[in-house]
Amino acid sequence: MKYSFRQLEVFLAAAHFQNITRAAESLAMSQSAASSALKELENQFDIQLFDRVGKRLQLNELGRLYRPKAESLLAQATELEQALSKHSEVGALKVGATLTIGNYLAVGVMAQYMNTPTRPKVSLEVANTSTIAKRVRDFELDIGLIEGELQASELEVIPWREDRLVAFCSPTHPLAAKGELTDDDLRGATWILREQGSGTRQSFERGMHGLLPDLNVLLELEHTEAIKRAVEADLGIGCLSEVVLADAFKRGSLVPLKVPHRQFDRHFYFILHKQKYRSAGIARWMALCQEL
Repeated sequence: MKYSFRQLEVFLAAAHFQNITRAAESLAMSQSAASSALKELENQFDIQLFDRVGKRLQLNELGRLYRPKAESLLAQATELEQALSKHSEVGALKVGATLTIGNYLAVGVMAQYMNTPTRPKVSLEVANTSTIAKRVRDFELDIGLIEGELQASELEVIPWREDRLVAFCSPTHPLAAKGELTDDDLRGATWILREQGSGTRQSFERGMHGLLPDLNVLLELEHTEAIKRAVEADLGIGCLSEVVLADAFKRGSLVPLKVPHRQFDRHFYFILHKQKYRSAGIARWMALCQEL
């Protein structure tokens, strides 16, 4: 074999950091050793994987072609090594989730996933749909859990479970006494919404098609709990996932608003890179999610 796994590690680290010094630091190598490993890899096959601009390394078209293949090969090699050695971190995963899923569903899945004799580790990153998609696309996350629809040629988008947005207000809000809201009620209300780029905002805008230019949006917030607190304080009404609102509805601190003529149904999705190696850990994570 003309290349080593170490050379591939250096190649992938350099692709990620776009800098050989930072790549070397991430692999606990000297800068000269990392630079030599990358140069040897290219010389052995008489290829160039990067365009070099000063100290910056930019993947060229050949580097972009082989990066996912190297990612897949190293992932398989790592899984084999862990299985053979019965390492304590067999099945370690890097998971990304959008806010609703990360705060209300993913932690429970993590607890089940880690509750095995080998105690596999899970790192969870919570961000909006566009951020999670980018990090899965860049192989920085093994799997993403998102609540927004997505079009990305590099990613496989797999339906996970159904969800529904619910409009809501405080018990003392004037709209709380109404049986069903009309479009005029929706236009006249003051809204507290999730930020642009979130899956929840995307689903809300799809459900409110035709009314968006007329809506009075007072606040756009990144955190669902902040939206709930603002609505409880009668700053306006909101629209969030029923998963987020279930406990508040039970306590009576918030009340649902009926908007039957607007479609707020949606899906949660798994996203994976199409060229990502599907390890046993990924399969187990998805199975636990399906059991929710």
